[in-house]
Amino acid sequence: MSVPTTMKAVVVEQTGGPEVLQFKTSYPVPTPKAGQLLVRNNISGVNYIDTYFRTGLYPSPKPEILGREGAGVVAALGPETSGFQVGDRVAWLSTGGYAEYTAVPAAHTAKIPEGISDEDVMASFLSGMTVLAFAKETYPVQKGDWVLLHAAAGGAGFLMTQILKTMGAKVIGTAGGAEKCALVKSLGADLVIDYRSEEGKDWVKQVKEATGGRGVDVVYDSVGKDTWEGSLEAVKRKGTVIWFGNASGPVPPLPLAKLSPKCVKVARPTLFGYIQTPEEFKSYTTELFGLLKSGQLKTKIHNIYPLEDIAQVHKDLEGRKTMGKSLLRP
Repeated sequence: MSVPTTMKAVVVEQTGGPEVLQFKTSYPVPTPKAGQLLVRNNISGVNYIDTYFRTGLYPSPKPEILGREGAGVVAALGPETSGFQVGDRVAWLSTGGYAEYTAVPAAHTAKIPEGISDEDVMASFLSGMTVLAFAKETYPVQKGDWVLLHAAAGGAGFLMTQILKTMGAKVIGTAGGAEKCALVKSLGADLVIDYRSEEGKDWVKQVKEATGGRGVDVVYDSVGKDTWEGSLEAVKRKGTVIWFGNASGPVPPLPLAKLSPKCVKVARPTLFGYIQTPEEFKSYTTELFGLLKSGQLKTKIHNIYPLEDIAQVHKDLEGRKTMGKSLLRP
């Protein structure tokens, strides 16, 4: 496969707002190192975590190309790289997705099975494995558990609502606005709370009422600053609160004594802690691809943007204007 020397890419040279995302038309194509593949991206995923690296909330070396996942075709193999061939359709997890080509570790790359589109894979790859890991390992959800899921209409929430229902959980989802709430309800959520409505402002009260005053077994909270205290109120005695995002800002330093009255457990997981070994990565990709192929897991794409519109993508994400996954066409 012929590989050019330059490509289109979006580069961040300093932290800041969406304006720091610089679209380049002649950026050098990376050379894959030992254990790496060079992938020509057909489509790339945009995740809320990308905004954290852009703003500096999560420190990372600059300049950098953001984007944690992509799907495309293997264009070249680095030295001592096996298990793949040029032309293989693959999906990867790494960094550098806002570009036409990305050098990625073979250890975090999976071949895409026939019958699944690149778009469906990218609408569920990082987010889908994340929610599978959190629902199976961070807190192993059991049939009949009450689960509170914030941002249930977002890229991760849309998938997690479905996965929780396949596990037999009773799901309370929060979302902003009637359209998002209707979407979450259509996925099988038992109760959906519109936090923008007058009644929904006291969502903790609604959660308590729905659970007979007991509270939920577990909270999955990717919102952070605006919801963390309510999440602790809404969880049951001996329950678990899992924070995995900062859509409204980070959770402030937490006094451990705040957990004592109800003996609450808290966690702050990340997907990459669950897929460090090849066996772990293969297990979760295999399960995710199986759910997609069987139709048990449906995807929702908010929009597929051209690479040069990346600043607008970040504005839409941070303005909570999206439902489902935002994708890029490099």
